[in-house]
Amino acid sequence: MDDPLIVVALLLVAASATAAVAVRDPVRQALVLSVLGVTLAVLFTVMQAPDVALSQLAVGAALTPLLLLLSVRKIGRREQRARQGDGKENRKENRKGKGKAR
Repeated sequence: MDDPLIVVALLLVAASATAAVAVRDPVRQALVLSVLGVTLAVLFTVMQAPDVALSQLAVGAALTPLLLLLSVRKIGRREQRARQGDGKENRKENRKGKGKAR
């Protein structure tokens, strides 16, 4: 009776793993990775390993995607600051150059 349930869980894991690899946006990858963690936890529960399923929920479905999202957010802020800094420097150089030409 468990065999069809195991097959369904394996298909869900395969589909979510494929989606995690296929998605290109890092934020969406983190969310799909979270879904993958949940489907793996379901698979472990079906395979009668509830302790491994709980660990997978904690680490694979919660902590890892959270760390990825925080990293992407921090990198995005750094890039934004770098762009703003470049814009300010360019404006200052343009002002200096215009003053000398007159």
